[in-house]
Amino acid sequence: MKTSRSREVRPSGWYAAPLVMFFALFAVLPLGLVFYLSFTNYDPLFEPQWTGADNWERLREDTNAWDALWRTFLIGGICWAVQTPIALLIGVWSAGPQKNRAVLSSLFFLPLLMSTAAIALLWRRSFDVHAGWTATLPVIGDLDFLGNPDIVLYTVVFAVSWQYIPFHTLLYQSAARTIPGVLYEAATLDGAGRIQQFFRITLPQLRYTVITSTVLMIVGSLTTFDTVLLLTDGGPGQASRILPLHMYITGFRGFEAGYASTIAVVLVLLGALLSLAMVKVTGFRSMESQQEGL
Repeated sequence: MKTSRSREVRPSGWYAAPLVMFFALFAVLPLGLVFYLSFTNYDPLFEPQWTGADNWERLREDTNAWDALWRTFLIGGICWAVQTPIALLIGVWSAGPQKNRAVLSSLFFLPLLMSTAAIALLWRRSFDVHAGWTATLPVIGDLDFLGNPDIVLYTVVFAVSWQYIPFHTLLYQSAARTIPGVLYEAATLDGAGRIQQFFRITLPQLRYTVITSTVLMIVGSLTTFDTVLLLTDGGPGQASRILPLHMYITGFRGFEAGYASTIAVVLVLLGALLSLAMVKVTGFRSMESQQEGL
Protein backbone atom coordinates (compact mmCIF):
# COMPACT_ATOMS: atom_id res chain seq x y z
CA MET A 1 0.00 0.00 0.00
CA LYS A 2 1.41 3.41 -0.99
CA THR A 3 1.86 5.89 1.78
CA SER A 4 0.81 9.52 1.48
CA ARG A 5 4.49 10.54 1.74
CA SER A 6 5.53 8.41 -1.27
CA ARG A 7 2.70 9.93 -3.33
CA GLU A 8 3.89 13.42 -2.43
CA VAL A 9 7.56 13.01 -3.38
CA ARG A 10 7.07 11.16 -6.66
CA PRO A 11 7.03 13.56 -9.62
CA SER A 12 4.45 13.31 -12.36
CA GLY A 13 5.28 11.25 -15.43
CA TRP A 14 4.86 14.37 -17.56
CA TYR A 15 8.24 15.58 -16.28
CA ALA A 16 9.81 12.93 -18.52
CA ALA A 17 7.93 14.12 -21.60
CA PRO A 18 10.74 16.43 -22.92
CA LEU A 19 13.30 13.66 -22.43
CA VAL A 20 11.11 11.11 -24.21
CA MET A 21 10.49 13.56 -27.06
CA PHE A 22 14.19 14.32 -27.58
CA PHE A 23 15.11 10.63 -27.27
CA ALA A 24 12.54 9.71 -29.91
CA LEU A 25 13.63 12.53 -32.22
CA PHE A 26 17.41 12.18 -31.95
CA ALA A 27 17.84 8.48 -31.13
CA VAL A 28 14.86 6.31 -32.08
CA LEU A 29 14.14 8.02 -35.40
CA PRO A 30 17.77 7.94 -36.70
CA LEU A 31 18.16 4.34 -35.53
CA GLY A 32 14.98 3.38 -37.37
CA LEU A 33 16.27 5.07 -40.53
CA VAL A 34 19.64 3.29 -40.29
CA PHE A 35 17.86 -0.03 -39.74
CA TYR A 36 15.80 0.58 -42.89
CA LEU A 37 18.92 1.49 -44.92
CA SER A 38 20.55 -1.77 -43.82
CA PHE A 39 18.09 -3.54 -46.13
CA THR A 40 18.88 -1.35 -49.12
CA ASN A 41 21.58 -0.74 -51.68
CA TYR A 42 22.18 2.91 -50.95
CA ASP A 43 24.60 5.21 -52.73
CA PRO A 44 24.19 8.73 -51.27
CA LEU A 45 23.96 10.09 -54.84
CA PHE A 46 20.89 7.96 -55.67
CA GLU A 47 17.67 6.76 -54.08
CA PRO A 48 17.90 3.65 -51.83
CA GLN A 49 16.95 0.39 -53.54
CA TRP A 50 15.40 -2.38 -51.43
CA THR A 51 17.57 -5.52 -51.48
CA GLY A 52 16.12 -7.51 -48.59
CA ALA A 53 18.65 -9.34 -46.44
CA ASP A 54 21.52 -9.14 -48.96
CA ASN A 55 23.58 -6.79 -46.78
CA TRP A 56 23.16 -9.06 -43.76
CA GLU A 57 24.20 -12.10 -45.82
CA ARG A 58 27.23 -10.17 -47.06
CA LEU A 59 28.15 -9.24 -43.49
CA ARG A 60 28.02 -12.89 -42.45
CA GLU A 61 30.63 -13.73 -45.10
CA ASP A 62 32.76 -10.57 -44.70
CA THR A 63 35.95 -11.82 -43.05
CA ASN A 64 37.34 -8.27 -42.93
CA ALA A 65 34.36 -7.22 -40.78
CA TRP A 66 34.82 -10.15 -38.38
CA ASP A 67 38.55 -9.42 -38.10
CA ALA A 68 37.71 -5.76 -37.43
CA LEU A 69 35.22 -6.82 -34.75
CA TRP A 70 37.88 -8.97 -33.06
CA ARG A 71 40.31 -6.02 -33.05
CA THR A 72 37.58 -3.81 -31.56
CA PHE A 73 37.05 -6.20 -28.65
CA LEU A 74 40.80 -6.71 -28.26
CA ILE A 75 41.49 -2.98 -28.00
CA GLY A 76 38.53 -2.54 -25.63
CA GLY A 77 39.72 -5.36 -23.36
CA ILE A 78 43.32 -4.15 -23.23
CA CYS A 79 42.19 -0.55 -22.66
CA TRP A 80 40.05 -1.72 -19.73
CA ALA A 81 42.95 -3.71 -18.22
CA VAL A 82 45.30 -0.73 -18.57
CA GLN A 83 42.99 2.15 -17.68
CA THR A 84 41.10 0.71 -14.70
CA PRO A 85 43.98 0.16 -12.24
CA ILE A 86 45.77 3.37 -13.25
CA ALA A 87 42.64 5.54 -13.05
CA LEU A 88 41.60 3.88 -9.76
CA LEU A 89 44.94 4.43 -8.04
CA ILE A 90 45.42 7.99 -9.28
CA GLY A 91 41.79 8.86 -8.50
CA VAL A 92 42.11 7.64 -4.91
CA TRP A 93 45.46 9.40 -4.52
CA SER A 94 44.23 12.69 -5.96
CA ALA A 95 41.21 12.68 -3.63
CA GLY A 96 43.51 13.69 -0.79
CA PRO A 97 43.41 17.20 0.68
CA GLN A 98 47.07 18.18 0.11
CA LYS A 99 47.75 21.25 -2.06
CA ASN A 100 50.45 19.59 -4.12
CA ARG A 101 47.99 16.91 -5.13
CA ALA A 102 45.57 19.55 -6.40
CA VAL A 103 48.25 21.11 -8.60
CA LEU A 104 49.46 17.79 -9.97
CA SER A 105 45.88 16.68 -10.55
CA SER A 106 45.23 19.81 -12.61
CA LEU A 107 48.23 19.02 -14.80
CA PHE A 108 47.26 15.37 -15.07
CA PHE A 109 43.76 16.22 -16.32
CA LEU A 110 45.08 18.36 -19.21
CA PRO A 111 44.36 15.66 -21.85
CA LEU A 112 40.66 16.16 -21.08
CA LEU A 113 40.97 19.69 -22.45
CA MET A 114 42.51 18.56 -25.76
CA SER A 115 40.49 17.52 -28.79
CA THR A 116 40.71 13.97 -30.09
CA ALA A 117 42.17 15.25 -33.37
CA ALA A 118 44.96 17.10 -31.56
CA ILE A 119 45.78 14.05 -29.42
CA ALA A 120 45.88 11.73 -32.44
CA LEU A 121 48.13 14.09 -34.42
CA LEU A 122 50.34 14.62 -31.36
CA TRP A 123 51.04 10.92 -30.97
CA ARG A 124 51.25 10.33 -34.72
CA ARG A 125 54.05 12.88 -34.83
CA SER A 126 55.65 11.53 -31.64
CA PHE A 127 55.66 7.92 -32.88
CA ASP A 128 57.10 8.79 -36.31
CA VAL A 129 59.97 6.37 -36.75
CA HIS A 130 62.09 9.03 -38.48
CA ALA A 131 61.12 12.37 -36.92
CA GLY A 132 59.32 11.50 -33.67
CA TRP A 133 60.90 12.09 -30.26
CA THR A 134 60.36 8.42 -29.39
CA ALA A 135 62.94 7.55 -32.08
CA THR A 136 65.63 9.16 -29.88
CA LEU A 137 64.87 6.94 -26.87
CA PRO A 138 67.16 4.00 -26.07
CA VAL A 139 65.93 0.42 -26.50
CA ILE A 140 62.55 1.40 -28.05
CA GLY A 141 63.91 4.03 -30.44
CA ASP A 142 64.17 1.57 -33.33
CA LEU A 143 60.58 0.32 -32.99
CA ASP A 144 58.13 1.34 -35.70
CA PHE A 145 55.09 1.96 -33.51
CA LEU A 146 52.78 2.88 -36.38
CA GLY A 147 54.21 0.72 -39.18
CA ASN A 148 54.66 -2.62 -37.43
CA PRO A 149 51.47 -4.77 -37.58
CA ASP A 150 52.47 -6.52 -34.34
CA ILE A 151 52.82 -3.26 -32.40
CA VAL A 152 50.30 -0.86 -33.89
CA LEU A 153 47.33 -2.09 -31.80
CA TYR A 154 49.26 -1.42 -28.59
CA THR A 155 50.12 2.04 -29.92
CA VAL A 156 46.40 2.70 -30.37
CA VAL A 157 45.74 1.43 -26.83
CA PHE A 158 48.41 3.79 -25.49
CA ALA A 159 46.94 6.84 -27.26
CA VAL A 160 43.35 6.01 -26.26
CA SER A 161 44.35 5.31 -22.66
CA TRP A 162 46.36 8.56 -22.45
CA GLN A 163 43.23 10.40 -23.59
CA TYR A 164 40.62 8.73 -21.36
CA ILE A 165 42.43 7.80 -18.13
CA PRO A 166 41.95 11.37 -16.76
CA PHE A 167 38.19 11.11 -17.33
CA HIS A 168 37.89 7.84 -15.41
CA THR A 169 40.26 9.21 -12.77
CA LEU A 170 37.77 12.02 -12.18
CA LEU A 171 35.04 9.42 -11.57
CA TYR A 172 37.16 7.62 -8.98
CA GLN A 173 38.35 10.88 -7.42
CA SER A 174 34.81 12.18 -6.87
CA ALA A 175 33.64 8.80 -5.54
CA ALA A 176 36.64 8.46 -3.19
CA ARG A 177 35.87 11.85 -1.66
CA THR A 178 32.42 10.62 -0.60
CA ILE A 179 33.79 7.77 1.53
CA PRO A 180 33.17 8.63 5.21
CA GLY A 181 36.43 9.43 7.00
CA VAL A 182 35.17 7.70 10.13
CA LEU A 183 35.74 4.36 8.39
CA TYR A 184 39.46 5.09 8.03
CA GLU A 185 39.67 6.41 11.59
CA ALA A 186 38.14 3.20 12.91
CA ALA A 187 40.44 1.11 10.75
CA THR A 188 43.47 3.04 11.99
CA LEU A 189 42.46 2.43 15.59
CA ASP A 190 42.20 -1.27 14.77
CA GLY A 191 45.76 -1.20 13.45
CA ALA A 192 44.99 -1.51 9.72
CA GLY A 193 47.70 -0.16 7.39
CA ARG A 194 47.15 1.84 4.19
CA ILE A 195 47.13 -1.25 1.98
CA GLN A 196 44.60 -3.02 4.20
CA GLN A 197 42.45 0.13 4.29
CA PHE A 198 42.55 0.32 0.48
CA PHE A 199 41.41 -3.27 -0.08
CA ARG A 200 38.92 -3.46 2.82
CA ILE A 201 37.43 0.06 2.72
CA THR A 202 38.30 2.04 -0.38
CA LEU A 203 37.86 -0.65 -3.03
CA PRO A 204 34.51 -1.98 -1.68
CA GLN A 205 33.19 1.56 -1.37
CA LEU A 206 34.13 2.25 -4.99
CA ARG A 207 32.53 -0.90 -6.44
CA TYR A 208 29.65 1.04 -8.02
CA THR A 209 32.10 3.44 -9.67
CA VAL A 210 34.19 0.53 -10.95
CA ILE A 211 31.12 -0.91 -12.64
CA THR A 212 30.10 2.43 -14.11
CA SER A 213 33.62 3.07 -15.40
CA THR A 214 33.79 -0.45 -16.88
CA VAL A 215 30.51 -0.03 -18.74
CA LEU A 216 31.69 3.30 -20.16
CA MET A 217 35.01 1.80 -21.27
CA ILE A 218 33.63 -1.34 -22.90
CA VAL A 219 30.69 0.31 -24.64
CA GLY A 220 32.87 3.32 -25.52
CA SER A 221 35.35 1.01 -27.26
CA LEU A 222 32.61 0.23 -29.80
CA THR A 223 32.49 3.91 -30.76
CA THR A 224 36.23 4.61 -30.82
CA PHE A 225 36.83 5.89 -34.29
CA ASP A 226 38.44 9.29 -34.77
CA THR A 227 41.59 8.48 -32.82
CA VAL A 228 42.30 5.38 -34.92
CA LEU A 229 41.39 7.17 -38.15
CA LEU A 230 43.84 10.02 -37.57
CA LEU A 231 46.55 7.96 -35.89
CA THR A 232 46.85 4.94 -38.19
CA ASP A 233 43.94 5.08 -40.69
CA GLY A 234 43.50 1.39 -39.95
CA GLY A 235 47.00 0.50 -41.11
CA PRO A 236 49.46 -0.82 -41.79
CA GLY A 237 47.32 -2.85 -44.16
CA GLN A 238 44.29 -3.61 -41.98
CA ALA A 239 46.25 -4.29 -38.79
CA SER A 240 44.42 -1.60 -36.78
CA ARG A 241 41.14 -1.40 -38.69
CA ILE A 242 38.40 -1.67 -36.08
CA LEU A 243 34.72 -2.16 -36.85
CA PRO A 244 33.65 1.53 -36.59
CA LEU A 245 36.48 2.46 -38.96
CA HIS A 246 35.51 -0.42 -41.27
CA MET A 247 31.99 1.03 -41.32
CA TYR A 248 33.31 4.51 -42.17
CA ILE A 249 35.58 3.27 -44.96
CA THR A 250 32.77 1.17 -46.43
CA GLY A 251 30.19 3.95 -46.30
CA PHE A 252 32.14 7.11 -47.07
CA ARG A 253 35.02 5.86 -49.22
CA GLY A 254 33.30 2.92 -50.87
CA PHE A 255 29.95 4.77 -51.20
CA GLU A 256 28.12 1.68 -49.86
CA ALA A 257 25.95 3.39 -47.26
CA GLY A 258 23.48 0.49 -47.20
CA TYR A 259 26.09 -2.06 -46.14
CA ALA A 260 27.68 0.48 -43.76
CA SER A 261 24.24 0.90 -42.14
CA THR A 262 24.19 -2.86 -41.54
CA ILE A 263 27.50 -2.60 -39.68
CA ALA A 264 26.15 0.40 -37.72
CA VAL A 265 23.12 -1.61 -36.61
CA VAL A 266 25.43 -4.41 -35.42
CA LEU A 267 27.47 -1.92 -33.39
CA VAL A 268 24.32 -0.54 -31.74
CA LEU A 269 23.05 -4.03 -30.91
CA LEU A 270 26.44 -5.09 -29.52
CA GLY A 271 26.61 -1.98 -27.35
CA ALA A 272 23.12 -2.57 -25.97
CA LEU A 273 23.74 -6.27 -25.34
CA LEU A 274 27.07 -5.64 -23.63
CA SER A 275 25.51 -3.01 -21.38
CA LEU A 276 22.65 -5.31 -20.41
CA ALA A 277 25.03 -8.24 -19.85
CA MET A 278 27.31 -6.22 -17.57
CA VAL A 279 24.33 -4.88 -15.61
CA LYS A 280 23.05 -8.43 -15.20
CA VAL A 281 26.40 -9.99 -14.28
CA THR A 282 27.44 -7.27 -11.84
CA GLY A 283 24.03 -7.07 -10.19
CA PHE A 284 23.88 -3.36 -10.88
CA ARG A 285 20.05 -3.41 -10.94
CA SER A 286 19.93 -4.66 -7.35
CA MET A 287 22.22 -1.94 -6.06
CA GLU A 288 20.74 0.31 -3.44
CA SER A 289 21.26 4.03 -3.38
CA GLN A 290 23.68 5.27 -0.75
CA GLN A 291 21.75 8.52 -0.45
CA GLU A 292 19.00 8.59 2.10
CA GLY A 293 15.56 8.78 0.56
CA LEU A 294 16.62 7.82 -2.99
